[in-house]
Amino acid sequence: MILKRARTTAAFVALAALQIATPALAKQEDLLLRALAIMVAPNKRSLGITLAFPTERVLINNSVMRELDLTCRATNHIGFELIAATTKYGVSGLAETTGGIGKTATTWVLPPKLTAPYHFNPEGKIRPYDGAGINDTIFSATKATPGLESAVGKTNVGLSDSVGWAAQAGADFDLTERVFVNVDVRYLSIKTNAMLSTTAAGV
Repeated sequence: MILKRARTTAAFVALAALQIATPALAKQEDLLLRALAIMVAPNKRSLGITLAFPTERVLINNSVMRELDLTCRATNHIGFELIAATTKYGVSGLAETTGGIGKTATTWVLPPKLTAPYHFNPEGKIRPYDGAGINDTIFSATKATPGLESAVGKTNVGLSDSVGWAAQAGADFDLTERVFVNVDVRYLSIKTNAMLSTTAAGV
């Protein structure tokens, strides 16, 4: 059995769109539970696959997911926001060897994030904010695709979990006294090691 390792850095830029909740104006000690749809666009950067393919690189696809977030307003200006969402990603090779295979692996990603956003204009019609915090990313149900196993044989794939920093910026826009629309951009720093175990010699 031959073990190969590749390291990937993925900055997940999460774009939240059309988030509607009630009441529109959150105040100190309020708890808000919100459901929304977000697009996650990994800004990927990978190292080579040691030892056989040091020049290989990988591509992680974008994904749209549902998300739940819980916000607690400690003061009118400062809050704490916890998000939970999970989605499936595909990993594809880019270089000569793995590029011809197409999608090489799939995985489910759960990136819980805790941030402390600061609201600059908490009682206005437009309420911008930004914040920072941490994320703890969990990978599960990772497996090789039929295309990869056709090329190199039976393969087990694993991705290590990651802890990194998080940042966000956005704004709430009042539509009525009880309804608002939210636009939010989030950046999650994620680093993972991928381990491939295969019976194919030289892979």
